[in-house]
Amino acid sequence: MRVLFYGTPRFALPTLDALLAAHEVVGVVTQPDRPAGRGQRVAPPPVKERAVAAGIPVLQPERLRDPRWLDPLEDPRGDAPRGGHGLHRAVRRSPARSRAPRRYSGQVTVRRLSGWTRVGSTAPTPAMTTTPPPASAGELADRLSLMGARVLIETLARLGTLSPIPQGDAEATLAPRLRKVDGRVDWREPAPAIVGRVHGCNPWPGAATEAPAGRLTIWRARAVPRESDGGTPGTLVEAGGGVVVIAGVGAVEPTLVQPESRRTVTWPEYLRGARLRAGDRLTAR
Repeated sequence: MRVLFYGTPRFALPTLDALLAAHEVVGVVTQPDRPAGRGQRVAPPPVKERAVAAGIPVLQPERLRDPRWLDPLEDPRGDAPRGGHGLHRAVRRSPARSRAPRRYSGQVTVRRLSGWTRVGSTAPTPAMTTTPPPASAGELADRLSLMGARVLIETLARLGTLSPIPQGDAEATLAPRLRKVDGRVDWREPAPAIVGRVHGCNPWPGAATEAPAGRLTIWRARAVPRESDGGTPGTLVEAGGGVVVIAGVGAVEPTLVQPESRRTVTWPEYLRGARLRAGDRLTAR
């Protein structure tokens, strides 16, 4: 099948690789080169680098709505003008609608496009494997990218036999892009919610709290039970031979943390270096 591929980030690479192996990719459409990294040097998108290495024509239009950007391709037509099909990092029929739904749900879906509008799902989505559970949003994205490549290839093989499922926009809820403020840890929340925030904000913006020794980013953590839910949220207490943080319900044991402007260390290493002990308290920033 002839395919015109649209994609930019690293998330799209497994799908492009799968298409290159199974179909004829007539061209790749990706975003223009942009400044990236600390030095803000202009860098090509990951998808462009992969396409160039494979000898595939690359188009980088500033605006997709101007049809003239297709002119450089000899024959830009793919065999899927039965409709474009897009891979989305959200659960099929999920109520979440946004550019960041993978932070809120753990599956992918393929949606049929009508013009510039997504009008329905076209492929059943396999359940996300949860053993072991992903330790961060970054790890989840890597898993979903591999899953999505398989789902899209299966969808293309079954075009013409699938029945699109309406999105149900009346039931939709907003899953907004993450902001830096979303990384603030509120120790009054239940422990599982705090752990979910920690992992959902990794690698960005990071789950931050204020410690007596200064700002602390928590990169990994786990929820632990407590015999009693008493005590002030954010207070450090001894439990199971270690030190945990009291939450609104249960407790949280950070496992990987990063003091401001310092390297990432384990929780016990941080406690020793910052000289924190039971009775000290972490607070919201």
